[in-house]
Amino acid sequence: MKPIITSILDNDLYKFTMQQAVLELFPNEKVSYRFKNRGEQRFNVEFLRLLKEQINYMGQLALTQQEYSWIKTNIPFFKPLYLEYLKNYRYNPDEIEVYLENNDLVLNIKGSWHSTILWEVPLMAMISELYFKVIDADWNHNEIEVQVKASDKIQSLYECHCIYADFGTRRRRAFWVQDLVVGTMTRFQSHKDRACFIGTSNLFFAMKYNIKPIGTMAHEWIMGNSVLESLRHANYRALDNWIRVYNADLGIALTDTFGTEAFFANFNKRLARDYDGVRHDSGDPFEFADKVAAHYRKLGIDPMTKVIIFSDGLNVEKAIRLNDYCQGKIKCSFGIGTHFSNDFAGSPALNMVIKLWDVNGIYVVKLGDDGGKTMGDEDAVSVAQWTFFNQPLPAKIIMPS
Repeated sequence: MKPIITSILDNDLYKFTMQQAVLELFPNEKVSYRFKNRGEQRFNVEFLRLLKEQINYMGQLALTQQEYSWIKTNIPFFKPLYLEYLKNYRYNPDEIEVYLENNDLVLNIKGSWHSTILWEVPLMAMISELYFKVIDADWNHNEIEVQVKASDKIQSLYECHCIYADFGTRRRRAFWVQDLVVGTMTRFQSHKDRACFIGTSNLFFAMKYNIKPIGTMAHEWIMGNSVLESLRHANYRALDNWIRVYNADLGIALTDTFGTEAFFANFNKRLARDYDGVRHDSGDPFEFADKVAAHYRKLGIDPMTKVIIFSDGLNVEKAIRLNDYCQGKIKCSFGIGTHFSNDFAGSPALNMVIKLWDVNGIYVVKLGDDGGKTMGDEDAVSVAQWTFFNQPLPAKIIMPS
């Protein structure tokens, strides 16, 4: 089988922005990541063989001169030293451990944080594409029908003046599906002098279609800071460190790593003014919109000068309802992924994640605003819940006095 990932830029912007930040502030840290299959789908030996083959292909990727020139011209917040690092970067397949256990996939990534950080998104894209080639292969491969379905969704967003971006890389059905969808989206870039489709998280498609790359940080940045800086005030330290690296650029804060109440406790007036807005990724989005607007008002900031990026499992209908709900309260836009890049009747997308597991041997966790997205070592999760939610600790955990 030919390589699925053929460009180092076939990845999401926030992996590169975090890589630069890690290199600048935490260049010596060792980490591990773990794959989690949240769904019912299972894998087989042929799938595993092909996945290992694809992982080995990744070691051959390198930034081309064309890609280097495009990044240098179009992403001004990437610094010269980082661009030189990226020019010399190579994926190391030895950082990956992968095998089957009871027909489920076990996948671990271990190594330096700056080296391993780029693996997550292309690995998930490969896992998804291989699954739908090898195991669930009976789905509609008709490109015209895929394009028509995407066009109908895009038209609905366009007519309702929804501002949105493509976030479809990690769980896409196949490279060609995302390519087709993004190409279709580029035909709907404005409506009555207002932007509608504003870009993509995927750097390869941003370069191919000459559109804006979209992204800031992911949960792992805040999770990593919880070990390296402070657990209770991880949100503050992570956001403050981000400003150290990016100053006024990339000003969207991710809110739900340890629940939004912990985030609001750290999101003081200085940070709220410095950041352009926040991203929602778990919990009730309508309640979240009200809470964010109220928090800005409490700090003496007009919510209409700020924005919420909604990105949690969105479909067109939900995005339109949220867009209507936010009118007059706070600005909003949407990062829509699987609903565009992996929506096939009778063949559900994989529900999977790859998350940071430990930093320098110390466990990290993600709690979120709903239990379904909690991930981490059981005892470490208990400590975090005690820290942020005052939940009782199991008797076996002894906290230092």
